[in-house]
Amino acid sequence: MQDPIIKVRDVAWIRLGSPDLDQAERFLTDFGLVRQVRTEDRLYMRGTGEAHHLHITECGPDRVLAVGFHADSEADLHRLAAHAAGASGVEDLNEPGGGKRVRLKDHNGFTMEVVHGVATVATLPERHSVLNTGADRPRLGQLQRIEPRPCQVKRMGHAVFSTPDIEGSVAWAHRHLGFVVSEHVHAEDNPDFLLASFNRADRGEEFVDHHIMMFGRHSRAGLNHISYEVQDMDDLHAGHDWLKSQGHYHLWGIGRHLLGSQVFDYWKDPWGRVHEHWTDTDVLNAAVAPRKLPKSQGLKSQWGPQAPQEFREAASV
Repeated sequence: MQDPIIKVRDVAWIRLGSPDLDQAERFLTDFGLVRQVRTEDRLYMRGTGEAHHLHITECGPDRVLAVGFHADSEADLHRLAAHAAGASGVEDLNEPGGGKRVRLKDHNGFTMEVVHGVATVATLPERHSVLNTGADRPRLGQLQRIEPRPCQVKRMGHAVFSTPDIEGSVAWAHRHLGFVVSEHVHAEDNPDFLLASFNRADRGEEFVDHHIMMFGRHSRAGLNHISYEVQDMDDLHAGHDWLKSQGHYHLWGIGRHLLGSQVFDYWKDPWGRVHEHWTDTDVLNAAVAPRKLPKSQGLKSQWGPQAPQEFREAASV
């Protein structure tokens, strides 16, 4: 495999087209994001962290427009523009938050935006539960009360794509974005037939999320889901009840993944794009070697429901 052109630092945002900004904002607010900027034709939603925005909606046809990633430097943008086939030049991001970007198409034809210099903002207040467990009881003389409310999204965690060619998709992402494999899942009776690939940002000795991008084998290419970290287990459950009370479409959860270990909950937006809440992920660094597992030991929940066929078939374009 070729050396990477650059190594991205983290995932930045999803950019979606939606025909109704009011409807989009209602769902995203109930999902736990906060309006940062809204113009006549665009909606920028943030979380409680310092990222200026995590979700962009452009008024127009229902479609997946781009996934964004943060580069370490503007020099990385120039390197990518010079060495990635079909990449744009380094462009000014003429939208809220500013910064610069390079646009390029991935192995399946989807647009990736690699950005640098986007403004950061002050963090928002966060509510965290203090949990008494069998091992420790730090909540002394305090009552635990969780009010009905949307959860509080903190940051974007990862994007997952369906693809007919996992090997090609992984090779493209490693070459252009600098990912490294955390875990591969293969067919039960064929170790060479990949079913899924979990990839993380390569930050050397720094610990990072188990995966920043995953690829799942499917007959069609498309976005399977995007994922956002919430504050803790209580926050995730409160958000689940809130979204349910507001009539939104629940797809899968609550459960705990095996690979990555996240406690998860999946919802569909009004146009069927899958959005995930998660909390409590595994974090890995360069000292952790990649693993390869059969389907029976990889694609399952540790507890909670197993993935429905509707989730497996998700491939938004």
